[in-house]
Amino acid sequence: MHAARTIRLGTRGRPEESRAAILDAAVREFAEEGVAGARTEAIARSAKVNKALLYYYFKDKEALYRAVLEQVFGGLRSAIHNALAQELPPREKLASYVGAHFDYIASNPLYPRIVQAEFLRAGHGDPSRLERLAKQYFRPVFQGLAELLQEGAQSGDFRRVDPLHFIPSMISVIVFYFNTAPVMKVMTAGDPMSAARLAERRAAVLDFISAALFVPEKARGRGERK
Repeated sequence: MHAARTIRLGTRGRPEESRAAILDAAVREFAEEGVAGARTEAIARSAKVNKALLYYYFKDKEALYRAVLEQVFGGLRSAIHNALAQELPPREKLASYVGAHFDYIASNPLYPRIVQAEFLRAGHGDPSRLERLAKQYFRPVFQGLAELLQEGAQSGDFRRVDPLHFIPSMISVIVFYFNTAPVMKVMTAGDPMSAARLAERRAAVLDFISAALFVPEKARGRGERK
């Protein structure tokens, strides 16, 4: 009996692992260098694959960048959808959403750089590019959150707020910390991305959003007796 042949990463024999390694390396390269500055040679070297294999999975740098955007935006959309799809009271569902969004970014701290760069790139390029992003990713998320805000307002759990203003503000509170982590590391003692600091920040974000949105229990009780 012949020994099983070992298939190395970097060959077509392990497509899922090789593709994932390329995407992970591409996220780092695009986050650090931008689309224009990113080099496929550097991505292939970081992924420990040859350049020919990279082009086997992605025909060019733009195709690779689109795959990175799908990983970034598509993963966030799925995480938020799963949180909002739960059968929970409005307050618990809101907490689930905030936690899911925060945890997604905490697990992928380079993603905000790519999102910010893509906003700038799409805003100065083909208008259909931004429209495509909105249709695929932003509108479904916005609609789900707006429906949750309406549900909570009707049940008396939430104050009545304008989704057009509250949702961007809420997302900013969740994401901004990660954009400023390098500055916070210089300004304060300790690592802002450590597990302990992230746990503190997660709790602070939920507390901040809850204070801005939730109707106090006493006020809810008075409303129910009317």
